This record gives sequence, C-alpha cells and structure tokens, in this order.
Amino acid sequence: MKVAQPPLIGSFFLPSLGLAVLSLIVGYWVTRKKKDNIKSEPNTNESSSSLANELYSMPTADNPKKKKKKHACNCGSTQASNFDEQPSRIKIMYGTLMGKSKKFAEILLGHLAEDGMEVSVINLKECDSEDNFVGSDAKDTLFIFIVSTYAEGTSPDDAQWFYKWLEDSAFDFRVPKTLLADVRFSVFGLGNSLYSENYNVVGRNIDNWLSQLGAERYSPLGLGDENVVESLHGNIEADFDHWSEGILNLLKKPQHTTVNKTGCSKGNDCCSKKGKKKITNPFQKKKNNILEETDVTYDTDSDSDSNEPVLDLEDLGSFVRVENKAVEDSEEEEEINVENGETREMLTPQLRESLTKQGYRLIGTHSGVKLCRWTKAMLRGRGGCYKHTFYGIESHRCMETTPSLACANKCVFCWRHHSNPVGTEWRWKMDPAELILEGALEQHAKMINQFKGVPGVQPERLVEGMSPVHCALSLVGEPIMYPEINRFLRMLHEKKISSFLVTNAQFPEAIRQLEPCTQLYVSVDASTKESLKRIDRPLFKDFWERFLDSLRALSAKGQRTVYRLTLVKAWNVEELESYANLVKLGEPDFIEIKGVTFCGTSKASTLTMENIPWHHEVVTFGEKICTYLEGYGLAAEHEHSNCILLAKRSKFFRDGRWNTWIDYDKFHQLMLEYYLSEGKASFTSEDYMAPTPDWAMFGSPERGFDPLENRWHRKQPKRDISGC
Repeated sequence: MKVAQPPLIGSFFLPSLGLAVLSLIVGYWVTRKKKDNIKSEPNTNESSSSLANELYSMPTADNPKKKKKKHACNCGSTQASNFDEQPSRIKIMYGTLMGKSKKFAEILLGHLAEDGMEVSVINLKECDSEDNFVGSDAKDTLFIFIVSTYAEGTSPDDAQWFYKWLEDSAFDFRVPKTLLADVRFSVFGLGNSLYSENYNVVGRNIDNWLSQLGAERYSPLGLGDENVVESLHGNIEADFDHWSEGILNLLKKPQHTTVNKTGCSKGNDCCSKKGKKKITNPFQKKKNNILEETDVTYDTDSDSDSNEPVLDLEDLGSFVRVENKAVEDSEEEEEINVENGETREMLTPQLRESLTKQGYRLIGTHSGVKLCRWTKAMLRGRGGCYKHTFYGIESHRCMETTPSLACANKCVFCWRHHSNPVGTEWRWKMDPAELILEGALEQHAKMINQFKGVPGVQPERLVEGMSPVHCALSLVGEPIMYPEINRFLRMLHEKKISSFLVTNAQFPEAIRQLEPCTQLYVSVDASTKESLKRIDRPLFKDFWERFLDSLRALSAKGQRTVYRLTLVKAWNVEELESYANLVKLGEPDFIEIKGVTFCGTSKASTLTMENIPWHHEVVTFGEKICTYLEGYGLAAEHEHSNCILLAKRSKFFRDGRWNTWIDYDKFHQLMLEYYLSEGKASFTSEDYMAPTPDWAMFGSPERGFDPLENRWHRKQPKRDISGC
C-alpha cells in the first residue's frame, strides 16, 4: 500500500515565496530610506552638492517632473572670475541657416537694450576673429554666441569661417592657450536631439574650444532642443528663454559677487534632457572604464590635463593637449608588426583620431599635412615666417608635411608628448611616394581654399597659395626614415617645389644616401652626451655615436646645411664651448638659434617661464658662440619668432653684404642637370645663393619683418611670451 506524499507547494514553496517577497519589501524600504537621508544631508562642499544634484535630478518613473524642480542652471564646477568688473558692452554673434538663431539674437538684444546695455548683433560671416577677440576692447566685452547645428554636425554657412578658425586655433600647437584670456563668453546652441550623435555638436565645440584658448565662461552652456519630447522646458523657445534669463540675472549682479561657471567636463548642458541623460553613476562609470579600456576614444572635452607646452620641429613652440591613450599606443613601439599575415600600418585608429582632432590631414598610412600659422598670416598680408626672412621663401606658398609620422626620439619638449609612433627602423606598411605627394598637395589646396571669402585674405595670394612652391619636411616625426625619401624629393623638384628637410641626427647612413635637397637641417638639441640623453631621450643605445656620425655626414653634403639649436635656459645655454666643437665637426653653412616657447604647464615637462629666453638673450648667445667660431657671423634675425641666423662668412658674405637668400629658379635648374647626369653634375650651396635684403639682415630697424607686409599689432600690449 502506497503512502501519499505531502504536496511540495504547501510544505515548502509557499513559505519560501513569502520570505522572498518580504525581503524585497524590506530591501526597497531600506534603499528609499538611505536615499532620503543622502538627499537631506547638508552640502559641505560644492563638488558633493553638484554631484548630488546631477545624480538625483534625473527623471524617474514615479516622479517625472523632479528634474525640472531640481534644475538650477548649475551644471559644472565653479571658480572665481578673473574679471573685477561686469562687461560694459555685449556683442551677440550668431550663425544661422533658416533664421532662428538670428531671431533669438534679436530677442536677446531687445531684453538687454531695455536694461540700458550697449549691445550689438553681428553675423559671424562678417566677423574678423582676431580683430574682435584679441585686444583691449575684448576685456570689457561679453561675447554671446547663438549658433545652430545642421546636417551631420556641421555649422551653418554663416559661421563656417569662425568655426574653422576657432578649431584650428584650439588644436594648433603654435597658438598660445592664453590667446583669448581677455574674453568672456556664453554659448547657446540650437539643435535636435533626434540626431543623437551630432546633437548640438557645434555649440558644444565652440564652448569647449573658447575655453581651451583661455576664455572665461560667463554662464553655463545652453542647448536648445527642437525635439519637444526631450526639450527640458517643453520646446526650443522655452529653452532659450530659460538660458537668456540666467544671463540677464548675472548681468544685474556686481562682478565680484558672481562666479565663473566652468561647465560640464563632457559638454553636458544645463538646459537639455539630452545632456542630463548622459550623466551616470560615477562609480559605475569608473568601473566601466576599467572593463572597457580598449574602447576608450579621444575626447577634446577632457579636462584631465591643463595646457601642455609644445615644441614643434618647425615652429619650436606652443602647446596642445594630447590623449593618454595615444601615448600608451606609441610606447609599445609597434612591437607587433604583422597582423593577419599583412604588414601593420603605422597609424592605429586611436592615433588617427588624435591627430585628426589636432588639425592634421592624414595621407595614407603614415603621412600628414597641416597649414602653418605663417601661411595663414601671409595670405592676409600680415608677414611671413623666419624662413621668409632668412631664405626668401613665400610663406603663403609653403606646404608643411611629412612622409613619416614616426620618430626615433622621445624628446621632453615634443609638442605631441609622444602620441606619435616610435621606432628605430621602418617596420610598417609603406605607401608609394606618388600617393603621399599627390595626397599632400590635394589636402593642402583644400585647406587653402577654406580661406576664400575670409576677411583680409588677399585674392591674388589665395590663388598663389593653391600651388605651393616650397615644402617644409619638418611637420613632425623623422622624414628621413621613409624608405622612398629620395623618390619623394625628386618628385618635389620635378614640380619646381623646393625642399627643406629636418632630421634628428640618428640616421647617419640615411643622410649619406640622401640626394640633394634645397636645404638640409639637423636638430642639435644638446651638446653633450648626458644632456642629449636627458633632452631627446633617444631609442638607440648608441645614440651619441649616431649623433656625431650624422654631423660628420652633414659636413660632406655639397648643398646648404643648417644646425638648428633650441635654447632652454638652465638646460643648455651654458654649453657654448661644447656647441662650438659640434659646429666644427659638421661645418654647417648656417646655424639657426631659437628660444624655446612656453605657453602652459605639463605633467610631462618641468619647463617653466624661467626656462624661456628673451630675444636679447638669444642674440647674446649668438654673439658669444661666434667668439668660439672663426668664420661665422650674425647674418639675420626674426624677432617675432625669437630666432637669429648665423652664417659662414667665407661663403655667404660677399661685397659687404650677406647672401643667405636662395635663387630658387637656379636651384631647380641645377637639380635638373643633376638628375639628367645621374648625379654626376654636382653643385654647391654657393651656386644658388642670392642677396639678403636690408630689412632681413641682423640689426636692421625692421628686426626681420618684411616692410611690404602689413604688421598687425594687438590692440593692447600682451604679456611677452617670447615669440609665441
């Protein structure tokens, strides 16, 4: 006889279910209680208050209106204003396609006029950026930008020039990060959150780039949303009213009672649901960063670092931000060079993104091109670079490029702080010289073409600039590493483009095998083995022997050769005798001496303003080193670049004047004969020299500035930053 078993549901399952439900209820009550306690705690500091507001003002299913109640236009951190008084005038600048930005600008004009403010409304297409934002008037002016974002995150036609100028300035290592230190601004962007990836990207970028250039944010970034579902205040008009009301309230307060809103580090807005939804639990975010480290991309909104000091091979100055991920990628030194059976490319996706954000036009897998700031200046008739003064190049017709972004050094003053690839030999996929040159010329022409219609640009120079006649192979990296460098030079010369090539003196055999170029530079950053190791941080173990051998190889070249010395006070300015010995070893035709430029601080460099030489100190160094060298004299100077030129008297001082300029037509004729004779028709630097004009010679009243150019002065004397 079978014994009936008791039902499991009655004896075990139902009691367990009851306990589970009870646990959930208790857990929910405890969580809500803790949350209420956190909310009711007094705020002991601004950062904890800001964090709490961000975390708990988010919408919830049971209280959808709470975020509006909590919203108080206080996103981002705050800091004391650098200005003692309120602005005396306001300029409302707009960029529009359909007219809404202009309408908002006029509405704000009406409100401000009622309060008796001096206000003007300006279309950004009529704005000369340098004249408006740099000078004495800027300090007393509040600049308000009202700009829309259109298809694929582009700016409206009215704002394209200003937008491009601001982007170039923010990411150009030659532009000091204090350029807009006298500017106060506020930005309102118009967009539609349905375009999630590009939502209000123009407004966000303008806000961020202005801040990067030292401008002070007067009030938080405002973003209007045409998507009424996501608009924080119901529609874009209400978003604008809320943001403009905040500005009006700030203007009514004495300046010393207000604080400067620094904005959200990631560009999140105080007037947009879209921005609020991006805020996540910071502890979860930290965890995600650890788990997904390989997916990190470069973000120019990052506030992890302050302004970086930079020293370009070409301009030797200024500073840019660089991303930590790019540094990590480069320091691997490309140990794995084969992927899936194919040679690895030099540029990783992370490096491409980083360099693109810095304003480079990348070509193929290892090359790049970028506009020099002197090219832009000479397009507007505002003077040329030091090579215009020293050697007679036309700066607006000069293309700055490199066929190799890789380098064999990790110099302490590298302006990209080692975000570029490094290596001691070529181990990457190689692009043909034809692809690189055609790509460089195409991208250079596109960048020049963007200056069409820009205020001050001279039409004839714009046309000339589309066809470069000079090429500075000194952008970044080590051009001489490129295996087809001779083929590249030959193609330049066939197109009647002169060549100025810079090397870091670690590849002596490549120097010996190099065919003639217009002018060959060697960077001499230090004069002793110890200081070179400390400053250049070369990868080669036999770096000093390579360095000396490179100088010997230079002495055997028949064409124009140059030593480039960068002076850093307390680092290398006392090594006069050692520098003189290096000069005797390489016997260069010219010696360029330039003071390093400082425009910020950096974790990767110990440079301070005390390390920056004044122009008169650079001149003194040049005069002293001449006492150690027989046959060299001070030939030219370019005060604006804090740079002087020494030249061999026996070659270039004829009939009582210097001949440091270049006869470019004669050079191309000599190169044609060289190629036709397969290298048998040799020539020397004296065969294509030309007289130096009086205004360019050392000691002239012009101090190296071409009198045919219109010298542009700031409206207010700025802090001297030694040629930055």
